[in-house]
Amino acid sequence: MRTLFVGYRVTDLDRSLRFYTALGYAELGRVETGDGARLVILKFPDEPAASLELVHRPGAGPVDVGSGFDHLAIQVDDLATALRTLTEAGLTPGPIQYPGGTQGPKTSWLTDPDGYRIELVEWPSGHPDGLTAADFA
Repeated sequence: MRTLFVGYRVTDLDRSLRFYTALGYAELGRVETGDGARLVILKFPDEPAASLELVHRPGAGPVDVGSGFDHLAIQVDDLATALRTLTEAGLTPGPIQYPGGTQGPKTSWLTDPDGYRIELVEWPSGHPDGLTAADFA
């Protein structure tokens, strides 16, 4: 088994699409599900398949991100460059942090229009992509 993608319910699909395309996602496809509901499937250009689904259900009421969801983590190659690019696109990422000390990963946080938190992560040189068992040894 493997994770296919994360699905976020969003309040305003156009506003969310502007945010996520500014973050670097590209639209892969759309699905109309009836009653005005729509799904937009996204991926980063270098990803082989979808990694994020935006779900817009106009009749479902407000989005409540505080009911158990914490955050989405996104790997970047160069955090400083990513933060400059995001700021130029009108987004407001937070400062660079070093949660594991200066030899560990660099991170920054931003929040999407519905309040979903996003962690941007730059791994130290030589670190494999993603978290592995070695990170907890």
